[in-house]
Amino acid sequence: MKKRILVTGGTGFIGSHTVVELQESGYDVVIIDNLSNSNADTVDNIEKITGIRPDFEQVDCLDFAAVEKVFAKYKIEGIIHFAASKAVGESVQKPLKYYRNNIVSLINLLELMPKYNVKGLIFSSSCTVYGQPDKLPVTEEAPIKKAESPYGNTKQINEEIIHDTIASGSPIKAILLRYFNPIGAHPTGLIGELPNGVPQNILPYLTQTAIGIRKELSVFGDDYPTPDGSCIRDYIYVVDLAKAHVCAMNRILDNKQLEPVEVFNLGTGQGLSVLELINKFETATGVKVPHKIAGRRAGDIVQVWADPTKANKVLGWKADTTIEDTLRSAWNWQVKLRERGIQ
Repeated sequence: MKKRILVTGGTGFIGSHTVVELQESGYDVVIIDNLSNSNADTVDNIEKITGIRPDFEQVDCLDFAAVEKVFAKYKIEGIIHFAASKAVGESVQKPLKYYRNNIVSLINLLELMPKYNVKGLIFSSSCTVYGQPDKLPVTEEAPIKKAESPYGNTKQINEEIIHDTIASGSPIKAILLRYFNPIGAHPTGLIGELPNGVPQNILPYLTQTAIGIRKELSVFGDDYPTPDGSCIRDYIYVVDLAKAHVCAMNRILDNKQLEPVEVFNLGTGQGLSVLELINKFETATGVKVPHKIAGRRAGDIVQVWADPTKANKVLGWKADTTIEDTLRSAWNWQVKLRERGIQ
């Protein structure tokens, strides 16, 4: 009998790609999502890719009673928790929204897991927990610094909540996956990053600018202490990232996990500046991106990229898609959206 995984935020960007990889690895999946930043059509598109329709419940993770009904309805073996508000800039403007959404949703899951004998949790964390690191690339042993934004702080707090809950005796194992910057889209062009309203992340804004939906892309700062003055990030292909979640879930459910809580950085190990990203997109696709230099954005750090050695060795996972192929996948997704009449 197939093991069933609950994926919160499973119609979102990373969540939907992870559902595909889980299904293609033999897992059954139930998605819960409140559709606040995604679309129910994603479930149809997941089915088109895999030939399997995941179970879907439109549920807000803040609604304890509604979430418990899902636990009672399905026999869940493990949880991958994506559901959260995720934009650094917005979190600075709306901190209470972020603290409520991101922290209470996790607490609800942790309270329900022992009651329904759910053993494993994979938490969607972030490299923002490292702040501006003292050393690059960043290993899992790097100190956790005071967060630069409420979004980053919610990731730090949630990691602490998981550690404290398990230390208290809760019969749960957890893996914390600290992402760097996920970009791109599924090669089919059926799922990708489509935020409601104005994109807060760079790639969807870039592709919307390239196709003419947005007038121009703002590069937030060209006076940072980097080679070209723009911020440097580690951009990882979302399908590579999704596959890491399958490796982590296998590790938990196969009882290979050595510690009650394990932490892995998920990145490519390569840093790329914003201006370099634009140039590589233009080279890879042949499409120009109108852009301008704007002032620095609150909450942004200067530069960060991963040392993914631990994930490579322990999880047996590696991000190996080129940045050019990743950027072409994002453009293909944007073109397919236009063909489907979606702006």
